[in-house]
Order: sequence, then structure tokens, then C-alpha cells
Amino acid sequence: MTIKRKIKDIKQLRPKTLSDYVGQGAVVKTLKLFLDAVNKRGGATEHILFYGPPGIGKTTLSHIIANELNGNLKVTSGAAITKTGDLAAILTNLKDNDVLFIDEIHRLPKPVEEMLYPVIEEYFLDIIIGKGPSARTVRLPVPKITIVGATTKLALISAPLRDRFGLLLRLDYYSISEIQSIIERSAEIMNIPITRSAAGQIANRARRTPRIANRILKRARDMVEVNDYKELDSKITESLFNLLDIDSIGLSDLDIQYLRTIAEKFQNTPVGVETLASALSEDRRTIEEYIEPYLLRIGFLKKTPRGRVVTPKGCSHLNINIKLDPVDQPSLV
Repeated sequence: MTIKRKIKDIKQLRPKTLSDYVGQGAVVKTLKLFLDAVNKRGGATEHILFYGPPGIGKTTLSHIIANELNGNLKVTSGAAITKTGDLAAILTNLKDNDVLFIDEIHRLPKPVEEMLYPVIEEYFLDIIIGKGPSARTVRLPVPKITIVGATTKLALISAPLRDRFGLLLRLDYYSISEIQSIIERSAEIMNIPITRSAAGQIANRARRTPRIANRILKRARDMVEVNDYKELDSKITESLFNLLDIDSIGLSDLDIQYLRTIAEKFQNTPVGVETLASALSEDRRTIEEYIEPYLLRIGFLKKTPRGRVVTPKGCSHLNINIKLDPVDQPSLV
């Protein structure tokens, strides 16, 4: 009987230190200078706000900050803190040098956000005891913690809260080579022998996002484990991509269906989002927040005042020939 090789995660995929972190060179340099200065002074640090697309390392960097400051990490989200009492309960259970990570901080309710102001500025928590004429305000000291906020929508954070953070850092998408390095590192951690060509194939389909790259790699691990392969090569990854319906540049079946609906069904004339939602039987927010951002970023889609149009680059990828009509609107040959 064949005994299948067990593949286990040796440790978490998140790096523990800045030296292990791949990509975001400018952000890493700034954080290193910032943390080195804090450790040298031995005092409380200012607070940090990360913003950028999802899946590119905001939570991972908060773990690294906690490790570099020799503190513990408390993770919460703006939507989870619904009352001022929730914030008070979290803060009173922290210790000096701890890091409070608030994901999607733009979703904090207004009363909670205002309660956070003196915590950020002075390390004091103002709470109200009692009701009516007998109510009084009590100021409680808060441990010297570091608050790390993260958001995908910077514009939704109020100016008073945003301006209270001492360090505002933008995280951007990774290069293909950086994603490939992350895949090779993750494969080593998960004890998966992988060829360089296979790592490159996954990197090309990961939409320049580490979270997606690691998700694909984990599904590849499933194939290796189930079929008892000796290593992960390009032949296995091709089978995986066919199974997952991911094309050569990371487009899903839904992305391709979206592009073909515009280019073929509507003859590549401008189409409104409501029309597309009906044609695809999808929600409007799914189209605007899930499908379109990547297509716009790679130049396959163009938004016009009249609607959405597939670009010549997108039509070329779909093997659809187009020509420009007299009003410079692309149409099918």
C-alpha cells in the first residue's frame, strides 16, 4: 500500500520580521527607521495607518510591528466595535508595548471614533459614569500602546481621525518577481518542492496580490498531496488552472464572461452597469467592486460617460477583432 506523503505547514506563512518581508520596499524602509527609533528611545510610538487594496500585507505588517516592539497583538475590526464600551473593554486589557490592530477602521461608529481621539493623542480614555444630572466623566490612563489602523477606503476616514496618525503608509500591488519570491518562500514553508517555472505560472495568475498567490498555492498543495506527486511543476499547475478556471493572466471565468458580454453580446458599444448586472445575473456591487477593478487596472476595460467598453487590448486577449467606427467607438468587425 502506498503511504502518501503528508504535507504540513511548518509555521505560519506570515513573516515575523521586516527582514523576512518581501516587497513594499519604501514602506519597509520607513517602518524600519520608525521602529528602530522607537526601540532606541524606549518610549511609546506614534500610531500608524495603512491603506491600500485588500490582500497586500496590512495585517501581516501589523504582526511584524508587534514582534519588533516586543508586544502582543490584539486584532479587531471597525465593524466589530459597535459601542464605546467595546472599545473600553479592549483597551483596559492591553499592556505597554502592545499593538491594537483595527482592520477596516473606516467602519468605526462615530461615538467610538471620537472616544479614540484622546487615546491616540494622550493615552487617556474618557468614559461617562451615570446618567442625567449625576453623570460624571472619568479619565482613565491607557497603557502605552501602538494603534495600527488599516483601510481599503482612505476617503471614508474622517479628517480628525486620519490626521491623528503619525505615520500614513500606502501599500501598493506587488511586481511579478516579488510575487514569485513570495510563492517560493511559502512553498518552502509548506514543504512543497516547486519548480521555478511553476512558481512563475502562479505569479502571473495571482493578480499581483500575495493573498491570491498563497490561495492558489494551497490548492496546488492539495493536488500534490492527493496524487502523491514528488514536486509541483508546470504540468500540474496547468491542470490546476484548468480546474479553477483561471487563464494565463489571472482572469476568472466570470471576468471573461463579463468582457465577452460587452464585446460580443452588445457589439462593444458602451454599456451601463445596470444593464450588465441584468445580463450577467449579478449584483451591481459585485460588478463594481469585484469584477471591474482588476480589468481596469490591466487596461482591458474602459469607463466612459456612456458606459463600459472593452479596450483593444482586452479584445486582443479574447481573440476578438475590432475596428473603430466614425465616432471612434470600437465595434466588432
